[in-house]
Amino acid sequence: MPDLVIRNLHVRAGEKEILRGVDLTVGGGEIHAMMGPNGSGKSTLANVIMGHPNLEVTEGEIIWGGEDITAAATDERARMGLFMAFQHPVSVPGVTVTKYLRTVLNAHRTAKGEEPIPLKEFRETVTSAMEMLSVPEEFTRRYLNEGFSGGEKKKLEILQLAIQRPSLAILDETDSGLDIDALRIVSEGVNTVFGERGSDLGVLIITHFQRILHLVQPSHVHVLYEGRIVREGGPELVEELEAKGYGWVTDGAGAVA
Repeated sequence: MPDLVIRNLHVRAGEKEILRGVDLTVGGGEIHAMMGPNGSGKSTLANVIMGHPNLEVTEGEIIWGGEDITAAATDERARMGLFMAFQHPVSVPGVTVTKYLRTVLNAHRTAKGEEPIPLKEFRETVTSAMEMLSVPEEFTRRYLNEGFSGGEKKKLEILQLAIQRPSLAILDETDSGLDIDALRIVSEGVNTVFGERGSDLGVLIITHFQRILHLVQPSHVHVLYEGRIVREGGPELVEELEAKGYGWVTDGAGAVA
């Protein structure tokens, strides 16, 4: 898969500067965890990678597969293989999960100059993904996220990930609001998709909890604080943060700044 390369990224929302010089590279077959206290800029980073229109890049660049996508529209980035699972997925009454998934798949096919997916192939694709992730068949007949529990919404996000087959998956606080059982189901889904895709998929998990990282083990861990990455390491860094909290990292962040 292409690499995501972020260089010296500065981002502003209105008059507030949120990211202040972020450098990050995510490659295929890698799971990166971006951790940090609330308000450190983690979700801003996820959203700016996907091209949120309310965020302004004032300095730096976002490179995807060797191409500068800093100014690219969100839909362009999605068609280029970037995917984001949202912290709070929205409901769309009147649109079934089946209709939504087929529309998304056809949008990707159109971008590649391909014909719309035949109904038989679509059904086989969805059925295969649902079986892989242990998603009940009745799921697809419901309206998109309408009346879904928090765990069901997150499970649908992982189903979309499996079906769309992006090259980079950004999971923005996918563990937020989940009970232990729902977290386990979602984590197993992420591990299943990642295991099935191998080096074709890179993952960036945005979280301020350690619990999901015991179930989806990252290869790289970064700590974001006040808009800068102030600490990096491997999975052992998760254990240190769990034992010591963020204070031992953030207390010395002034020197990094």
